[in-house]
This record gives sequence, structure tokens and C-alpha cells, in this order.
Amino acid sequence: MNLLDYTKKPWVAAILGGIVGLIVGLLWAYMIQPIKWTNVPPSWMGSTYQDQYLRMAIDSFKVNPDPALAQQRFQALGPAGASLLTAIQGNPGNQDPAAISAFTTAVQPGAAVTTPVPSGTPTPAKGSSLTSYALIAAAIILFALVGYGIMRYLIPLFRNSSSGAPSAATRARDITNQTEMTDYESMGQEPPISQFVTTYVIGDDLFDDSFSIDSPSGEFLGECGIGISETIGVGDPKKVQAFEVWLFDKNDIQTVTKVLMSSHAFNDAATFQRLQAKGEPFMVEKGKQVVLETAALQLVATVSDAEYGQGALPEESYFDRLTLEIAVWPKVAAPASAVQ
Repeated sequence: MNLLDYTKKPWVAAILGGIVGLIVGLLWAYMIQPIKWTNVPPSWMGSTYQDQYLRMAIDSFKVNPDPALAQQRFQALGPAGASLLTAIQGNPGNQDPAAISAFTTAVQPGAAVTTPVPSGTPTPAKGSSLTSYALIAAAIILFALVGYGIMRYLIPLFRNSSSGAPSAATRARDITNQTEMTDYESMGQEPPISQFVTTYVIGDDLFDDSFSIDSPSGEFLGECGIGISETIGVGDPKKVQAFEVWLFDKNDIQTVTKVLMSSHAFNDAATFQRLQAKGEPFMVEKGKQVVLETAALQLVATVSDAEYGQGALPEESYFDRLTLEIAVWPKVAAPASAVQ
């Protein structure tokens, strides 16, 4: 098993996505758009800057001996003010010891010290840290999901592209384009108002085709489509044993659904009973027609081609390929020869 095979496991892809997201987030926060602090109070500064701040306050007091202003500046240092002042007294450096003594007398060292919050600086709220953690967690989850999507869907596409092999969806589209639709008018029947061809090829695990049904004048009448109903076995690609064909009529309150099943699924009592709850079951046979009716529409789905996959699973249990032609008529003009 190579590295790409490991990345197909959901938990591995999620972990890798989370790691990549965390790295990108840290790079963004610390290099691309780092936090810029403004109006930081002296009590939040590092010890070196606090020492410089206090020495400048002492020099300022020497020029402007305002005890109230000196007290305010000293208290802005918070609990660190007293120890810083003691350190400056012991190591005055180039400062005047008399100025240090006068400042000390003015600020009354040893008294209770409070930390005022400068105007314009918001008081940190308890909820702000919780919000930050929540945003970080949300960002990590988002990046994990994006990483999982890249690992799960894009890498297989790149792998198919690099190997030169067309994807299942591409092969299905080629088959659809080469399939000739039934000419009902040449058969003496009213031509359908909508006619489509869709193809499933094994490996297209996201197969789900839908089509809009419009009147000749462009009025929306409803929708129809086909999608995967149930798979069999485990592993990739998925082994599809049943499809759901559905018809929606804007004038009806229900969406009609019928289930196209493999021979094995149709003849297995447990599978038949389980799928019967999704819609009326039919076994897929080449050329077979299935009719869906609503209040104003009738849909005829014709199996143009079908081929079973070969492998360790039971014989004729899953599809390697299925091509379905869908034709829709207004109820009054539906062909009488359609066989259910």
C-alpha cells in the first residue's frame, strides 16, 4: 500500500487536513498578518521596558515635580513598580540619586499599588479568550474538512490524470454521447417532451444524475433522475447493486421512485425486502422498460445497456456499467405501448 492509499482513509485524511490547517493558521497569524498591540499599559510590558519607563518617569519628575502625575505613572507599573524602584535605587546608573530619592518620596513606596487601565485600552473580558479558542477550533475543523476533501476527491483525480487513464465519469460521458436515443416518432408514437441518456460506470462513486422536465414552451413541469440506491461489499470503488429512478411532478405531492436491482439483489429475499421500502423493485435486463407515473407526467426508463462486474462477490451482484434512456410525456400523450 503506497502513501496515496493511506490518504484515502477518512481518519488519516482528517488528521493530515488538521495538521496542514494548523500550520497554515500559525503562518498566517505570526508571519502574514501578525497581531499588533497598541495602547499597551506599562504593567503589560517586559521588565526591560518597564525599567526604562520608570527611569523616564523619574527624569520627568525632576523637570516637572508633580506628585500626582508621578504617582499615576508609578501605579501604572502595577505590582512590579516597587521592586523596579528598589533596583534603580541600588543601581542609579547615570541618573541623579537626589531625583530618585525625591521621586521615591513622592510615590510613597510600600503603599498599596493598583493598576489603572489607560483610557482607550479595553479591559480584557473573560469571554474574549473563550471566543478566541472557539474561533481557533472552528478554523482547525474547517481546514481539516478542506484537507479531507482534497485527499478524498482531488488526489484520485490527479492520480487518474497522471496515469493517463480516463476517470469513470469521463468514460460514462463518452458512452452516453455514443448512445443513440429511441426515435419514438418514427415508431408512430408521440415524441416525448423530454428525453435523456445517462450512464453509470464502476468507479463513479458519486453518480447521481438529474434532469429538468420542461414543456415545449419552456414551462417547468418537474424533474427526474437516477442515483445509487445501495452497494454491496466493501472497499473502493463501490459495488453498486441497485439504483433509484425517480420522477417529480410539480402538480403532484409525491415523488415517485422505483428501484432497479441486479439479478442477485432481486433474487435475494433480504435485499429485495429492504430495497422494496424505497420503491417498487425491478430487475435490470437489457431492453426492459420501467414506467413511472404522476398526476400529469409519465416517464419511461429503458435499459439501453447493462453489464455486471466480475470479482469475489456473488455472480451478477453488482454493475460494471449501466446505460439508461429516460423519456417523459405529458400524461394525456403517453405512449400506450410502454411495458412496465
